[in-house]
Amino acid sequence: MTTDLEETIKRAQRGDRNAFSQLVEGHYAAMFRFAMQYCGNREDAEDVTQQACVKLARALDQFRFQSAFSSWLYRLVINCARDNYRARGQQAVAEPADLPAPGSAESGILLGQVLALVEQMGEGFREALVLVHGEGLSHAEAAAVLEVKESTVSWRLHEIRKRLREHASPGVDV
Repeated sequence: MTTDLEETIKRAQRGDRNAFSQLVEGHYAAMFRFAMQYCGNREDAEDVTQQACVKLARALDQFRFQSAFSSWLYRLVINCARDNYRARGQQAVAEPADLPAPGSAESGILLGQVLALVEQMGEGFREALVLVHGEGLSHAEAAAVLEVKESTVSWRLHEIRKRLREHASPGVDV
């Protein structure tokens, strides 16, 4: 963590509104990008990001500089996403129509099916997938965010690949 970021966080923790504003402005895009990857649709991602900003204001004094601020922030966004879906009585599964379709409508449908399958695997699998493959974090970095062992992240990703192979058409490499 840079000394500038550390100082900005400390000032924001002491109630400096300008420092808090700098903190949000500096991290909003990453928070939204992660929420978008986690939620799979813009509307939910916007709601989750807004909730995360409110929660950040309330919980910033709990950040103790024992981990990277980005790890702590990922955890905060994950918790907001889970809370958002629980409040609606939904699972965190995006509908295929809501997903971006980079190459074609078919790829959007495929991504929706993958997210639905991963969601059925239980808590922690979706998070590991999005952190490692969506955000580009290493297994160790994702483990720090999720507060689990690195081997747990590796196992979760292995199980996802295994489950995808079971559901893949013959000849499709997963």
